[in-house]
Amino acid sequence: MKPSPMELALAQARAASARDEVPVGAVIVGPDGAVLAADGNRVEAQNDPTAHAELLAIRAASARLGVPRLVDCDLYVTLEPCPMCAQAISFARIRRLYYGAADPKGGGVEHGPRIFTQPTCHHVPEVYSGIAESAAGTLLRDFFRVRRRSD
Repeated sequence: MKPSPMELALAQARAASARDEVPVGAVIVGPDGAVLAADGNRVEAQNDPTAHAELLAIRAASARLGVPRLVDCDLYVTLEPCPMCAQAISFARIRRLYYGAADPKGGGVEHGPRIFTQPTCHHVPEVYSGIAESAAGTLLRDFFRVRRRSD
């Protein structure tokens, strides 16, 4: 049986964790249901504070399609996007955002600045939260628990 997009995003998050990156994974699916891009955080590996899973996936999907906007595409991500990623999702015209774990401290969708509710937001995707929330949350908690012990 073919894995769901969120299962693929979780696999990307596990791969990011194995690279000592914060375990966040993202997958972009086209209008036909085909996976266009998938990646996990690469902030440390690329020495780039913008190398979040969502941005990497958006860049790859846009390059693959040869377009700057991903109209009718859906994004699956394991953690509530931060404000930077939420803005990029809006600029990319993502149709639907599905995310796993909420991020009360750093989120930008349902927490923090709530980017999609701002009058300056150009495009608001449909948002579905809590998808595989337990699995995504466990990955994050385990990752940070190990880091706190080694400090």
